[in-house]
Amino acid sequence: MPSGSMISAPDFSFETALMAKGLSDIAGVDEVGRGPLAGPVVAAAVVLDPENIPDGLNDSKKLSAKRREALYEKIIASARISIAEASVAEIDQINIYHASHLAMCRAVSGLGQRVGHVLVDGNAIPKDMTLPASCIIKGDGKSLSIAAASIIAKVTRDRLMVDLAQQHPGYEWDKNAGYPTKRHISALSEIGITPHHRVSFRPVHNILYQG
Repeated sequence: MPSGSMISAPDFSFETALMAKGLSDIAGVDEVGRGPLAGPVVAAAVVLDPENIPDGLNDSKKLSAKRREALYEKIIASARISIAEASVAEIDQINIYHASHLAMCRAVSGLGQRVGHVLVDGNAIPKDMTLPASCIIKGDGKSLSIAAASIIAKVTRDRLMVDLAQQHPGYEWDKNAGYPTKRHISALSEIGITPHHRVSFRPVHNILYQG
């Protein structure tokens, strides 16, 4: 891609550089769900097959829901994946930052021992990561492995929130995935708080303890 191009897309250069050092089974890990008021934080770890990488991988936030779903199926069919989460109770207990790192560590652990290096989305390597790792800021837009992980995590969590929306109608989780939309905030006041709400998050905490 020309250096002057404004259009950027993730590539396999981070993984290729590690493989040039003799490493194999490079995993990308990413999480989704830091901002919502409800639901767990979900992480995915993905080891792509260098010979069979689906076309069109990108940061899940840059893809339509339909495109994410299609790529999800292609990743599942061609890569090693592991999905994990940190629960609402864990988020409230240890805070969302540490809970997101916990979910990422769980996802990487789920891949088993055959991982040569982990590429972590973000600016910090989780302190409990037991494998060699490096972090890439905005990695879901730079590394194909992290992009694949972001897609798997996003689709998994969105599906989970659709299921929870059927159990708890009125909050529109099927549309907002638990993020603090105007409708979600008003439903908190009108309907109340569910067991899936993060009481450590200020909008939920304020409603729970008002008056």
